[in-house]
Amino acid sequence: MSPFTTTPYWRLSGFYFFYFASLGVFVPYWGLYLQWQGFSAQEIGELTAIFLGARIVAPNIWGWIADHHGQRMRIVRAASFIGTLVFSAILLNNSYLWIAIVMLIFSLFWNATLPQFEANTLQHLGNKSHHYSKIRLWGSIGFILSVSVLGILFETISIEAMPIALIITMTGIWLMSLTVPESAAQHLKSDHQPLTHLLKQPSVLAFFAICFLTLLSHGPYYTFYTIYLEQHGYGRTLIGQLWALGVIAEIIVFLLMHRWLPRYGIRVVLIISLILSTLRWLLIGFFPDSLALLLFAQILHAASFGSFHAVAITWVHQHFTGKNQARGQALYSSIGFGAGGVLGSLLSGYFWVSPGPTMTFLMAAITTFFATLIALRWLK
Repeated sequence: MSPFTTTPYWRLSGFYFFYFASLGVFVPYWGLYLQWQGFSAQEIGELTAIFLGARIVAPNIWGWIADHHGQRMRIVRAASFIGTLVFSAILLNNSYLWIAIVMLIFSLFWNATLPQFEANTLQHLGNKSHHYSKIRLWGSIGFILSVSVLGILFETISIEAMPIALIITMTGIWLMSLTVPESAAQHLKSDHQPLTHLLKQPSVLAFFAICFLTLLSHGPYYTFYTIYLEQHGYGRTLIGQLWALGVIAEIIVFLLMHRWLPRYGIRVVLIISLILSTLRWLLIGFFPDSLALLLFAQILHAASFGSFHAVAITWVHQHFTGKNQARGQALYSSIGFGAGGVLGSLLSGYFWVSPGPTMTFLMAAITTFFATLIALRWLK
């Protein structure tokens, strides 16, 4: 029997579609929009870090509320609606302080949605959690469509339209959240260790250290990749296609992950992902003028994010059970995308001008190399 016969597959997939379509607007074009507004590389890094900074705290607060009171989808619906309204305020003023305040408040609500939705999706899947990637791949499709269409659009019209595009996709997130039901109670295990006991285990500490370092290494890519390619003479249509290529490779991984994880195990897939991530940052940093190598580097997004994220979600689901489930996903989000993302954005902003992009991507490669060593030594 298909694992989706009792799962609201299309409603879950639709939410992921719009959520990652929003990221397809924000991630490639936010830095370009801020540059158009006249902000420096350091200010772009800081404003991106502010958005990510709330991710350190917000998912844990919302995760605690969800684990104690249930009704995760009610949190997702309210947060996505309020987040859309708050972000709309960015159209009122373009000063550094105003954008910083809007992004901080917006992020507090935006970061309530995905960890709760991930926990809801995995509870719907029950003991078929390795099929998660078949649902999540629709998020990748949403990312591809938005980044490709906007790449062409921003070639002909001003990047000024970027916030409007983001508001449209975020409205889609809210509308889809209204259709998704709460997960079935029987999928929630009642046996679980106290959270404090879990967080003292060396393998758990190693896992979160790996998440932190891996997402830190993505700082230069998520903050400056579009700007970097423009500086080397690439057009916005091609840049959008390069972003899309990376996510197409990610989709292929998601389609195969349900076979790879049972066959090879989490540890092996994760270590291979980290090794290929190191190679990717080196290629981007040292060979920006070689389109062939950039194409190969984008295919490696399948490893640096696709397989890494699928493994991380599955690992958290296996180790954080019962009432710890939402908080486990929240910890992954806050430590990796939050703390790691913040530091990665800040450091890339400070280092972008001096010592420059090549050295910044080299430091990203060194970061994932250390993550690989941790996985080899401590991750079980």
